[in-house]
Amino acid sequence: MSKSKTVFICQNCGYVSPKWIGRCPSCNSWNSLIEEIDPSQEKKASSKIFNPGIPTPIKQIKNTEINRVSLHFSELDRVLGGGLVSGSLVLLGGEPGIGKSTLILQAVLNLINQNVLYISGEESEHQIKMRADRIGIKNENCHIFTETSIERIIATIKETLPGIVIIDSVQTIYSQDLSSSPGTISQIRECARQLQEIAKTKNIPIILIGHINKDGEIAGPMSLEHIVDVVLQFEGDSNNYYRLLRPKKNRFGSTYEIGVFEMLSDGLSEITDPANILLSDRNSKLSGVTYGTIIEGSRTLMIEVQALVSNAVYGAPQRSATGFDHRRLQMLLAVIEKRLGLKLIQKDVFINIAGGLKIIDPAADLAVIAAVLSSYFDKPFPENSVFIGETGLSGQIKQVSFPEKRLNECIRLGFNKIFIPNIQNYNLNTKSYDLITVTDINSFATKLYS
Repeated sequence: MSKSKTVFICQNCGYVSPKWIGRCPSCNSWNSLIEEIDPSQEKKASSKIFNPGIPTPIKQIKNTEINRVSLHFSELDRVLGGGLVSGSLVLLGGEPGIGKSTLILQAVLNLINQNVLYISGEESEHQIKMRADRIGIKNENCHIFTETSIERIIATIKETLPGIVIIDSVQTIYSQDLSSSPGTISQIRECARQLQEIAKTKNIPIILIGHINKDGEIAGPMSLEHIVDVVLQFEGDSNNYYRLLRPKKNRFGSTYEIGVFEMLSDGLSEITDPANILLSDRNSKLSGVTYGTIIEGSRTLMIEVQALVSNAVYGAPQRSATGFDHRRLQMLLAVIEKRLGLKLIQKDVFINIAGGLKIIDPAADLAVIAAVLSSYFDKPFPENSVFIGETGLSGQIKQVSFPEKRLNECIRLGFNKIFIPNIQNYNLNTKSYDLITVTDINSFATKLYS
């Protein structure tokens, strides 16, 4: 019997090499190549001649209503686009200990009289039962099955035909037809393919819980994210109480929504109005603390920006950003130094977004600049001030998206001194605020303490 040919496959990007190398030339990751059987040796499909199919004109295709299963978790339902679609494959990723298993288990335990099959390859039945007792069991039809063989999992799903299937986690299950270890690219790809097939043929929604790598991406091949219908990212600091659920891909809804949760002793609690939690004591006059707005899907969130500017003790000044893009911070500091003449090259600058948020909305630029200036001069801003605007390289304050939506949220929360780009024709219902328009960073600095 001839020996099977093996190759080395990168577990991050899928690059194939005939021999082991320490660094992947495709994704530049170290020690990520694992020896596996050459995929080209797999049996090829037979070369039978099939009868051609009949394509359907698009106008003759009838629209069918999508059947969704509500999880009775408003934050989770909104991120999914209104509920869990029958026959869909959902992938949930996040850091270890962030609460992925708790979120899904709590959601299915709240579904009264819904037949749920929870398959765990990481925890025992007793460990899951302890978590369920802490959360509270409302659904007595939730069945626990500890198994890692995909063949037995598929057979169990076909036998029991549950309403919802949970796989925790996809990196722990394996196929006996492959010789590679669980968690490798070939195993994840094959298991995901079989789960997709059973989900579509039996019209059963399946939720996959996945690990992430050191770069924050879901572990496994990129084809895994292409196979599934929905990719969700559960974010937050394990040392912080608050969690954010973001959709990276959604074939049945928007990818701009966001769900906010709070981790408590008895599980996750939904936060329908996160503004009052993400903002700290606004009445305390502290330098280096400012407020701004960001748009996440259909929601407007208020953010608290904290800045610390201090003398550089060591040779090179430090630039640190938590929850804010580090490269954008470098750009904003260069604009401040160039346009305002401040000697930030001699200062350490630290930026933090309160509440564990990670923001990408450029409308937060003005709030970051204001926080840096406040800490630099050690002067707090007047109470109830908020800063909205994107900053260009030439120092101009550019327009932002949905300005009226941001202003209405600021007014609702009691902010009455609003710095915003010079945009005309605001349609607001109230005038109980001081709207300060700025065109560039120089006019902004002039009006800041006036």
